[in-house]
Amino acid sequence: MTEEHEKTKKSLRKTRVGVVESDCQDKTLVVRVDRRAAHPKYRKVITHSKRYHVHDEHNEARVGDRVEIVETRPLSRLKRWRLGAILQRRAT
Repeated sequence: MTEEHEKTKKSLRKTRVGVVESDCQDKTLVVRVDRRAAHPKYRKVITHSKRYHVHDEHNEARVGDRVEIVETRPLSRLKRWRLGAILQRRAT
């Protein structure tokens, strides 16, 4: 594979930004990603939430941190995402 092909393959991975809800499990986070969309008929803006199980190799993130997650190969029954970056730490 060429260098250019590798870059395009990595750039096709999906990314999401969310807030860590749980870090109780070893090397696993639960991240809530909020998506805002207008109702098709009434046009009211509604917040849709989805929870992702995320692989955190070094147990870096904590509850309340704003993180970026990146799509990856299946790591377990529920984990299809890994921690990309910690964007903002929770204010203590």
